[in-house]
Amino acid sequence: MDMALKNQRKTIDEYISAFPKDVRDILEEFRGVVRESAPQAEEAMRYGIPTFRLNGNLVHFAAFKNHIGFYPTPAAIETFREELAQYKQAKGTVRFPIDKPIPYDLVRKIVIHRVNKSRESKKKER
Repeated sequence: MDMALKNQRKTIDEYISAFPKDVRDILEEFRGVVRESAPQAEEAMRYGIPTFRLNGNLVHFAAFKNHIGFYPTPAAIETFREELAQYKQAKGTVRFPIDKPIPYDLVRKIVIHRVNKSRESKKKER
């Protein structure tokens, strides 16, 4: 998908609706797992991609030609390094291939970890 088009999407629904059905299904499932794992988080569009916010950015995700990008922060990726080892990574990014099952249980664990870290940092601010 063209980056210019991505940046025109104002809501996660608009973003997801722009993809073919097979990718939409993955994105909806991904969104549902994040929402269920972080029910207090608010949905937003940041950097032109779906974002969940809780005391700042919690996680982002995005669809690309061959993968779903998941952005849970570099620290979270380091925490789950062994479980994420089979996936391509960059700083703060994990790529889940579209043609293989998405590890939703692992996504859930990472999001819950991020929620806990967010709460800890909020407590420290007080």
